[in-house]
Amino acid sequence: SSAGEMLAVDGKCLRGSYQLASEHSTTEPHPAIQLVSVYLVERGLILPAYEVERKSNEINVLPKLVKQFACCGVVFGFDAINTWAGLCTLIQITATRTQLKGAYEIVGKTETRYYISSLSETVQQFATRIRAYWGVENKVHYVRDVTQAEDASRIRVVPLPQLWAIARNLALNLYRDLGFVNMAQAQRRCGFSLKQLKSIFRMK
Repeated sequence: SSAGEMLAVDGKCLRGSYQLASEHSTTEPHPAIQLVSVYLVERGLILPAYEVERKSNEINVLPKLVKQFACCGVVFGFDAINTWAGLCTLIQITATRTQLKGAYEIVGKTETRYYISSLSETVQQFATRIRAYWGVENKVHYVRDVTQAEDASRIRVVPLPQLWAIARNLALNLYRDLGFVNMAQAQRRCGFSLKQLKSIFRMK
């Protein structure tokens, strides 16, 4: 039988959240804040992020995350920085990226990628999980940077960057729950229409 739902996990740097040392600043200098995003693929749901402590990295966050969700029977998807015991499958994928520009189809270069897993599943199941993993980049990080301008934000006084990340994730979850596919369109409509905004919160 197939394993459970998939949690795609990936670190994200809030690039504008750094604080430089300055005699005019009352805030202690610190590097840009790093969060670990958690995306429940099958439900399209962004879960609360985990903050990475300063002078640390996302690897140190993962044991706590795994402990919290392991009893739920989920499958964890990590990037190459993480390695776990019990690996039993090596996967090789050859991919060619194709882009559409107007009426023309542009075929890019072919790449070979490798994945490791502690699961024993079919080729199709692995292919589905690998493609779904990129949802944390395409449907979370990319949207927060491009549509919500997170990287451009200079909010940097702790805990405000973390709170704004929660608010951005909440907005994306609400947009998708209402059936929006285009997040930029959803943001524009909610910004221009009180009726649309009320519908998201199920208000009359």
